[in-house]
Amino acid sequence: MVDELTFRILDGRAGAGRASRRRVSPLVTPATLEAVVRLSFVGITPDTPTNECPAVYVDEDTGDFWFQGERVTDPRALAEVDGHSPLGANEVVVKLPPVMKDFILEAINGTYERGRRGPGRHGE
Repeated sequence: MVDELTFRILDGRAGAGRASRRRVSPLVTPATLEAVVRLSFVGITPDTPTNECPAVYVDEDTGDFWFQGERVTDPRALAEVDGHSPLGANEVVVKLPPVMKDFILEAINGTYERGRRGPGRHGE
């Protein structure tokens, strides 16, 4: 059985570096999570007072980019997105403010600090 924290990180419903408030197996340690998904934190919007999203990450094993941001729920906006590229059953659209472009470019160019961790709750 996959524990809740690992599942939430793998399916993208929780931001990397965020601990679940749900009970997890005592076998799950930061080292275990690192073996599952090795994310490097690239950056978070500088004007977020509570250190929450938006943020940019890179999966060190696959090179995938992960974006944490506000979920787009406006039906008109989603219809426009769908007109360009239909959304899959497991896909969501998130929006990031323009201030995040430098972090996205760092991720693309590979100039971010590998293994960097964000200001979240590490192992609480």
